[in-house]
Amino acid sequence: MWRLKIAEECGSSDPLLRTSNGFLGRAVWEFDADAGTPEELAEVERLRRDFTRRRFERKESQDLLLRLQYSKSSIPQLDDSAIVIQDNEDITEETILSSLRRALNQFSALQAHDGHWPGDYSGIMFIMPLLIFSLHVTGTLEVIISLEHRREICRYIYNHQNGDGGWGTDILGQSTMFGSCLNYATLKLLGEVVDQNDALAKGRDWILSHGSATAAPQWAKIWLSVIGVYDWSGNKAIIPELWMVPHFLPIHPGKFWCFVRMIYMPMAYLYGKKFVGPITPTISEIREELYDIPYNEVDWNKARNSCAKEDLRYPSSWVQNIAWAGLNKFVEPICNYWPFNKLRETSLRNLIKHIYYEDESTKYIGLCPINKALNMICCWIENPNSDAFKKHLPRIYDYLWISEDGMKAQVCDGCQTWETSFIIQAFCSSGLVDEFSSTLEKAYGFLKNSQVLNDLPNGTSFYRHRSKGSWTLSTADNVLSLTFAATCRTSAATCRISNTTCLHRVFGSPLTSTVACRRRLDPPLPAASEDAAR
Repeated sequence: MWRLKIAEECGSSDPLLRTSNGFLGRAVWEFDADAGTPEELAEVERLRRDFTRRRFERKESQDLLLRLQYSKSSIPQLDDSAIVIQDNEDITEETILSSLRRALNQFSALQAHDGHWPGDYSGIMFIMPLLIFSLHVTGTLEVIISLEHRREICRYIYNHQNGDGGWGTDILGQSTMFGSCLNYATLKLLGEVVDQNDALAKGRDWILSHGSATAAPQWAKIWLSVIGVYDWSGNKAIIPELWMVPHFLPIHPGKFWCFVRMIYMPMAYLYGKKFVGPITPTISEIREELYDIPYNEVDWNKARNSCAKEDLRYPSSWVQNIAWAGLNKFVEPICNYWPFNKLRETSLRNLIKHIYYEDESTKYIGLCPINKALNMICCWIENPNSDAFKKHLPRIYDYLWISEDGMKAQVCDGCQTWETSFIIQAFCSSGLVDEFSSTLEKAYGFLKNSQVLNDLPNGTSFYRHRSKGSWTLSTADNVLSLTFAATCRTSAATCRISNTTCLHRVFGSPLTSTVACRRRLDPPLPAASEDAAR
């Protein structure tokens, strides 16, 4: 049975893991074959069957496996029977308070022992494929993904397959080439066989009937190139030399929004290397199954500008078309010949330096799972036996979450600080603080110990804003997941706690959030930053 481990329960024994605050907020699902009573195991299977049966009616999961585990909480349970209000009956203050107490008691029961509220933060269908692809090309898929993981990942992908056979970019969206190609390839890499699986066969039919993998959008083409089922020549150029232009130019990546910069940095490295993973028999099968003509007959120059209408958000302008044509026909070929190839080598060394810096800064969690997967491949290319690569592996689990619909990959390693700050404000607004002081005390401790206490060393050289005194979206270890809104909300929550008289008595000295507030008032640094970009 799957069990959720929190904080020190899931990190203290692995020498490759590092933390600044005892892994506070870390949540990892682990499988224990001996866990669970027969009644609990039967209930888990019932929840899974119910979701699959109604998957087209309700596509979002409800975190029922988490709720099942936390229902065994030692927190005293109130009478949870519904309060029925008859027609024309007055709603009294007592009725409202009774309902409010039941709601807050339920929230208290779902709180982890370290003070935060764990929960599902997923819904994007292309994230799990990226993690699987990165493990496949680095030869660590069998090491990190157990048979139980495979079973639940496949369950999730099948549960969120659309009725037409394809997969969307997200669980609520229509089928796209992006979601369909990546999830199809993922199922194949996890051992699924198209001839023995009607759902997989329907997925392939959808891909072929909508233009084959040549009509996939750019990100899909890049990832398919990495695993070896799409040729790099069919991609629009992502030249690493762009990082070498003077910083004052508006096209310098240091001025990009942080997510764009962090993702295209390793993409540029992989494009510069033209890296291709091992061509296994499974990869050869995918090559034949994703196209309606033999793989070696695909016109990659034509495929470069092809995109299915389901994936096309906005047509390229004539300026963009001229720029891409110039990069692909002139700049990219020149950069591969002497003496310009020396500049490429220098550019790649510069990029890997930035990648190493970002990995170290986030304790190998990454800004998001997309750049984490890309960075992990880059570190493996540099040295498969390096600590820089090995430290990535245990942090894969930070992104995996399991619910009744199966195992999915989260958008970030969570939103622990963000959601805790909102929940605290809800408790403080209820007027029932005295009754739930133990819940708020744990939440207060989580926020207090999740504050970022130091700036990143040499941050401006790597286009990073100062961060001392702020909070992250998720955990303090992921120090780079900074959002202006998260800092504001957490500051507001801590101020709210500080001004609540009874909590002030319980907790002693209040948490000072003036550092974070002062950051918002100071003028921004010249270099582009996360806060400024937002």
